[in-house]
Amino acid sequence: QVQLVESGGGLVQAGGSLRLSCSVSGGTFSTYAMAWFRQAPGKEREFVSVISRNTYRILYADSVKGRFTISRDNAKGTVSLQMNSLKPEDTAVYYCAADRTVRNWPTQTPGLYDYWGQGTQVSVSS
Repeated sequence: QVQLVESGGGLVQAGGSLRLSCSVSGGTFSTYAMAWFRQAPGKEREFVSVISRNTYRILYADSVKGRFTISRDNAKGTVSLQMNSLKPEDTAVYYCAADRTVRNWPTQTPGLYDYWGQGTQVSVSS
């Protein structure tokens, strides 16, 4: 059974930084594309960033480009999201997700991800 566990969320002032981590167990981490999504109250889950199995392909949502950095450690089975220059609109529950399917480009569609974590709250005060 594949399990994803996020950590690192919290409350931070605007302009501050947080680092989210997601630890994956029970599967073959190095074969998964790994992504971060977020969901704010009353809104749909939205794509944040994705990194391919071999780290060659990385995508970011326009709203976080230049502020967030995704990375992965295949030896440790972890994926991280470094979030800098945080804004109040970044407030949401952040989820990591794993995609088992081999694709030419990693997908931004939440419904195509196979495994999900329970989420970690990120709150940014103004």
